[in-house]
Formats: sequence, C-alpha cells, structure tokens
Amino acid sequence: QVQLVESGGGLVQAGGSLRLSCLASGRTFSSYAMGWFRQAPGKEREFVAIISSGSGGWTSTAASVRGRFTISRDNAKNTVYLQMNSLKPEDTAVYYCAAQRGYGLGTRSVDFGSWGQGTQVTVSS
Repeated sequence: QVQLVESGGGLVQAGGSLRLSCLASGRTFSSYAMGWFRQAPGKEREFVAIISSGSGGWTSTAASVRGRFTISRDNAKNTVYLQMNSLKPEDTAVYYCAAQRGYGLGTRSVDFGSWGQGTQVTVSS
C-alpha cells in the first residue's frame, strides 16, 4: 500500500487553471500506475486521467477533460500532477489521486487500491 496526499485545490474562475499534486509515500512509487478521479456532489466518482508506471510514457484522459487536463509524474519527487486548464464550472468536484492495484492500466475505481483524501476544486462562472 502507498499513502497518498493531494494538494493544490481551490477556487478559480471559469477559464482559469490549477495544478493538483499528489505526494506518495514509500520507495516503490515508480512501480505504480497512477490516476486521478473526481466526484461532484450527488454524482458518482468518475475517472479523469491515468499515467503508466515507470517513466509515465503512456497516459489517457477522459473525453470530458481531453485537451484541457494533463497528467504527469515526477518519480524523483514521488509526485503525480494534474494540470487543469480552461476550467469550467462543471469541473467542480473533489479530486482524488489513486495508485493502481497490481500491474494493470484500468480506469475503473476498483482497479485502484490506494486513495488520497481528496482536494476540493471549485470553478465559478
């Protein structure tokens, strides 16, 4: 298990940007594929982005954020990032980072075994 702590959330106007960070504990961070999810009030948690283990050479993002959000990782800092540009009010949610369970690249919540506590992102119109 890896411990995860998100930061970087806040209040931003529509069209603005935020960068979320997720700091992981442990010396095996690079061996985990990492993902970002979000959950808006009254809605189910949804997949946002995933990055492969190692150098992070493969990434995938949800259609709703493609072209606006970018996931990246810095293994030397045990950190995964989510750069969010051109934010919209519908991006308002609690954002969670998660470490993949096993060696897969699934995008379902059940594919991830460790979760952070979440960070709130609020986009005003």
